[in-house]
Amino acid sequence: MQEQEDEVVLYEASEGIATITMNRPEYHNAQNSRMTYALDRCFQRAVNDDEVKVILLRGGGKHFSAGHDIGTPGRDIDRTFERASLWYDHVGKPGGEMLYAREQEVYLGMCRRWRDLPKPTIAVVQGACVAGGLMLAWVCDLIVASEDAFFSDPVVRMGIPGVEYFAHPFEMAPRIAKEFLFLGERMPAARAYDVGMVNRVVARDRLDAESRELATRVARMPRVGLMLSKQAINHAEDLGGKRSAMDAAFAWHHFAHTHNELVSGNKLGGYDAKSMAKSQRQDG
Repeated sequence: MQEQEDEVVLYEASEGIATITMNRPEYHNAQNSRMTYALDRCFQRAVNDDEVKVILLRGGGKHFSAGHDIGTPGRDIDRTFERASLWYDHVGKPGGEMLYAREQEVYLGMCRRWRDLPKPTIAVVQGACVAGGLMLAWVCDLIVASEDAFFSDPVVRMGIPGVEYFAHPFEMAPRIAKEFLFLGERMPAARAYDVGMVNRVVARDRLDAESRELATRVARMPRVGLMLSKQAINHAEDLGGKRSAMDAAFAWHHFAHTHNELVSGNKLGGYDAKSMAKSQRQDG
């Protein structure tokens, strides 16, 4: 049975698999705060349900996610939400404090929490997986992509060193990560598979079926074994510097926002959703 979570996210659970679907297809599933908090509630719901063994994360419509909402009518950066962590409300805070507090909560904090939840997660990616979309795919344990999927982090155009959940050198080799950022171009699903970012590439019309079949096979394993295996590998990544690297990159990310505002009066270097999408089409 499928249920709505604030309409922008759909939740369904059956046969041991929870399916969480981003539901802003008219905006290519751009993530505003409303969607982010709804995703958090759905992940919590799946964790709390003892019948759920595996979680699928997907995007409704043509694209998985075009990234963070930087220009739709539903952009809600100045709205207060009931927070999921102990960070204080960002609304009304001066200077760089506002954005720093907000992104500690809704971007870095939530992504880290979702990455560490104790059940296996599988991202089901079609079309665009751009910037903030990468963050949602990268927190998942496995990624299944359609043949037409593409991945990119174009925010260097804004003078910003990658998205807040900075996993680039852990998702691909360092030189590939540099190329990925320096060019900001679209990486096709086939190359994402070659560099180790993606587990499987399948035909678009088989994406949902293949992803669910994979989830069904994973769900046959004992819950505690899955949980401990996930913890062990995440711990190995953190011993390799993943968490501390993100902390440093997050600070540089916010230096870039502040630099942009001092130089141009715009935290995003003058880009909005349309101009960023246009730059991607010109590259691809």
